[in-house]
Amino acid sequence: MTREISTVGIVGLGTMGAGIAEVCARSGLRVVAVEVDEAAIAKGRGHIEHSTARAVSGGKLDEAGRAELLGRISCTTSLSGLAEVDLVIEAVPENLALKAEVFAQLDKIVRPEVILASNTSSLSITEISVHTGRPGKVLGLHFFNPAPVLKLVEVVRTVVTEHDVVDDAVAFLDGLGKTPVVIGDRAGFIANALLFGYLNHAVRMYESRYATREDLDAAMRYGCGYPMGPLALLDLIGLDTAYEILDTMYHQSRNRLHAPAPILKQMITAGLLGRKSGRGFYTYEAADSPVVVADSAVSAVVGGSPREVRRVGVIGTGTMATGIVEVFAKAGNDVVLRARGADKAEAALGKIRKSLDKAVSKGKLAEADRDAALGRIHTTVDFEALADCDLVIEAVAEELSVKQAVFRALDEVCKPGAVLATTTSSLPVIECAAATSRPADVIGLHFFNPAQVMKLVEIVSTIATSPDVVATAHAVCTRLRKEPVHCGDRAGFIVNALLFPYLNDAVKMLEAHYAEADDIDTAMKVGCGLPMGPFELLDVVGLDVSLAIERTLYLEFREAGFAPAPLLEHLVTAGRLGRKTGQGFRDYTG
Repeated sequence: MTREISTVGIVGLGTMGAGIAEVCARSGLRVVAVEVDEAAIAKGRGHIEHSTARAVSGGKLDEAGRAELLGRISCTTSLSGLAEVDLVIEAVPENLALKAEVFAQLDKIVRPEVILASNTSSLSITEISVHTGRPGKVLGLHFFNPAPVLKLVEVVRTVVTEHDVVDDAVAFLDGLGKTPVVIGDRAGFIANALLFGYLNHAVRMYESRYATREDLDAAMRYGCGYPMGPLALLDLIGLDTAYEILDTMYHQSRNRLHAPAPILKQMITAGLLGRKSGRGFYTYEAADSPVVVADSAVSAVVGGSPREVRRVGVIGTGTMATGIVEVFAKAGNDVVLRARGADKAEAALGKIRKSLDKAVSKGKLAEADRDAALGRIHTTVDFEALADCDLVIEAVAEELSVKQAVFRALDEVCKPGAVLATTTSSLPVIECAAATSRPADVIGLHFFNPAQVMKLVEIVSTIATSPDVVATAHAVCTRLRKEPVHCGDRAGFIVNALLFPYLNDAVKMLEAHYAEADDIDTAMKVGCGLPMGPFELLDVVGLDVSLAIERTLYLEFREAGFAPAPLLEHLVTAGRLGRKTGQGFRDYTG
């Protein structure tokens, strides 16, 4: 059966309901909207009028088109006004009892073949559907906010939803210009199930004072290219909304990682709901304002006086090492690159020269600056050549025994007061420090690859690191025009500790046959604005690298939810490591 949908009923004209009504009317459909009273109708129409006025001022709609759009939307305070519609989308507050009552009433009013859809973001569609006499014609249509802008819609089928109902819903969304993904009825669906576990993890980091709100948010923006940091995003969503979604997910999944961080409940009780109340993790100029203002919250305070850094040593010849050498040389430092052999040193210098030439050809660097940078780079095969360096950065293989051997050698040759840094992305920095007689001088400087491009550097302090070494690292990063964020010496630091459990959750979702890799990637890119979907990213990073990081996280935290997904382990065992081998979650051989 193919349904002709020309009139859509919308129950609830809050921000989401008003957005869905606007989307439908923009596509030429008639809309009948229902609210509890005339005041709520006026408020809902106000949302639509304001949104369409902005579209006119932005040149996306003309006045005649706006008038036609608004003319297609009629409003009523009675559900009986939906008797002749072809599809109903419920968008009332996220309360199961309320939604169940709405569906029970709608079932008595609309025609037998009409589809009943809920816009819930986390509640069980199955539990809602059983309050009707037509559970096979009930599904979820989870639009994302703001509905007129965001393309993704999650189409949620239950075990009894009829195939033609799903097909007709997908065709309806295609007609609206949306991107539908079809999934089963599970807590959080795709986007929220993956997003809110990550957000909750960030809150726990903040709650434990592992990192400041600014450093957590900057780490994910600059380290992963996310449009917003996790705490700023929670303020936008609303802490009360986030708590309800997490609580619902926890009660369905029993996954401890979904249990809302206690500080969320405390903040909600104190009225700190985010932007809508004017204060959440950040303080805003006014309620509903996006403008952050200064407050009394504790920020990263870097104590101690920075040591002078002029001459820099870098150990290693890989992509990370050569990128760091280039960054320091362009910033005016004399750099000593230590390699294991003369041939490796020459090859590394060739890579740096090629990268600088590329910058010149793109107009990002003057020829004179390139030549000056190359003139500041010296290569060596001896550790003794690092004796007069003020800062030495180790960028060798990610093996603890190899790194410890390097730090033992540095301890013997480096002058007193030299700062010794490791670029490890997952190993304990204190293990490197313990290989020296000067643990107070050792720190983590986790650059991101490619170091020439990526702005973020995680500054990792151990319990032994001296305050002036932390201050030195911060000053160096600032001079390099990098974004330094501070954290403790814990597996994954900030970025990997937040990123890889999310990636692991995505693999578990695929492994459970809940959704296809393409749909999961689409949901996270289109619905959450992420630059890459989880499976695209895993294939780029390398499945073996990803598995190693996930094992490290699991061994450090002993959290059941961090245990690597068996599917990931099987792919690595089979040699399917991602793009570098031609096959991973996708096949690149063609």
